[in-house]
Amino acid sequence: MTVRLRFRHWLGAQVRRSRAYLNEVAVIGHEDREARGFYYFGRGSALMAPQGVMYNLEHISIGESVLVGPNVSLSVGVTRGQEMIETPVVKIGDRTVVGRGTHIVGHWDIEIGSDVLIGPNVYITDQNHAYANPELPISAQPGSEAAVSIGAGSWLATNVVVLPGTRLGPNTVVAAGAVVRGEFPGYVVLAGAPARIVKSRVSSGQWRRYEEGN
Repeated sequence: MTVRLRFRHWLGAQVRRSRAYLNEVAVIGHEDREARGFYYFGRGSALMAPQGVMYNLEHISIGESVLVGPNVSLSVGVTRGQEMIETPVVKIGDRTVVGRGTHIVGHWDIEIGSDVLIGPNVYITDQNHAYANPELPISAQPGSEAAVSIGAGSWLATNVVVLPGTRLGPNTVVAAGAVVRGEFPGYVVLAGAPARIVKSRVSSGQWRRYEEGN
């Protein structure tokens, strides 16, 4: 191995070690100054580094012992400093885990229950673009808003998209890549785009393939 190559390996190790250290110390916890910018930031909660885009934090409430992974974007509204009709707009319940690369974009009302597992690269929003008028660019048309609620104990797998008006009951499983809109009872498994119920929990406690009317 040449001197140059040995130096490159040594330098790479130093860079990786430094990056790991910086990410460790850049975690936002309950006692950090940045946490005071939130509407509420519970004890034992942490936002891992590097953090994604975050603004209008005063409209975001994070419960106790919540873990938010790296590169997660948490935002409310369109512009910084925007006033909201009611606050908090985004509410994350106790002990919930938000996977890396997830985007939670609130404009009206997003409520995520306690003990929810959110996988990587999930997108959750309560506002969508409108395209009813073909004479106007989509960007110029007023969007539609509808509250979103994700029941306690649920699991959203990787790459799930949750659209405005979605209401999930407790202990709901949403399969990877599903696009969810509408109201669903608890203790079901959703899959597909658009998502539909594929399994439900019966009175015996077992999970069975879902059939209409069950």
